[in-house]
Amino acid sequence: MNTLYDSEAFAVVHIQQDVPPMLPDGSHGMDAPLSHSLVRHGFEIVDKRSGREVYLDGSWAEVFHAQIQEWQHNTPTQEEVEETLDSYTGLAQHPVVIH
Repeated sequence: MNTLYDSEAFAVVHIQQDVPPMLPDGSHGMDAPLSHSLVRHGFEIVDKRSGREVYLDGSWAEVFHAQIQEWQHNTPTQEEVEETLDSYTGLAQHPVVIH
């Protein structure tokens, strides 16, 4: 888990999990090299104003990850970041729960 962004209004955490590869017998190869494993990741966006969060995975995570990569090449203002994060608040249906 890596905190990518934290402000008065939002927090963004990148969550990654290495999933061992599936063996022919259907079991997971715990001793298999990680280079052959699936890396799953997602992003948790917390709207501190409403106390709600959304977890982005799959294609949503890929779209958000592309946005982050763009920001690495062209540094945005805080206002631009907050506007982008605010566009995801409609998806935030879950109250924040402490993990």
